[in-house]
Amino acid sequence: MNKSFNKGAQGGFTLIELIVVIVILGILAATALPKFANLSGDARKASLQAARGSMTSAAAMAHGKFLIDSSTNSIEGVTVGFSNGYPTAATIGDISGLISNDYLAVPVGTTAMKFHPVGLTDDQKVKCYVQYTQAAAGNAPTYSQDFATCA
Repeated sequence: MNKSFNKGAQGGFTLIELIVVIVILGILAATALPKFANLSGDARKASLQAARGSMTSAAAMAHGKFLIDSSTNSIEGVTVGFSNGYPTAATIGDISGLISNDYLAVPVGTTAMKFHPVGLTDDQKVKCYVQYTQAAAGNAPTYSQDFATCA
C-alpha cells in the first residue's frame, strides 16, 4: 500500500481564515441583537390587542344572544351577567377566554375590569393593560388600553 501525499495541498482552514469568520459572525450578531432585544414587549402588546379583540367579539355575541332571548344567562356553559344587554365586567373574562394562566384580571370599581399579562412588575402593570367597561344605559361597552410600559 503505497500512498502518496501532496505536500502542497491544503488540509483545512488556516487560523487567519477561522478568525475572519468569527469576527464577521460577531459583527452580524452585534448588529442583529438590538433588532431582537425587545421582542417580549412587542409580544405583550400583540397579546393585549388579541385580548381586546376577544372581548369585543364575545361581548357582541353575548349581546346578540341577549337580543334574541333576554332571559339568557348562560353561554356555552358559562354563567353570564348582563348589564344593559351586554356582559358585565365581572363575566367578560370568562366568556372571552381571558381567565387563564396568561392574564391577570383586576377589577376597577364595580363596572370595569383590567387585564394584564402575567409576569409584569407593579410598575409595568400601571400602563400595560386592556380594560373593559360594561355598557351604560343606551350605550355599548367601552374598551381602552395602554401599552406604554409593556416592554
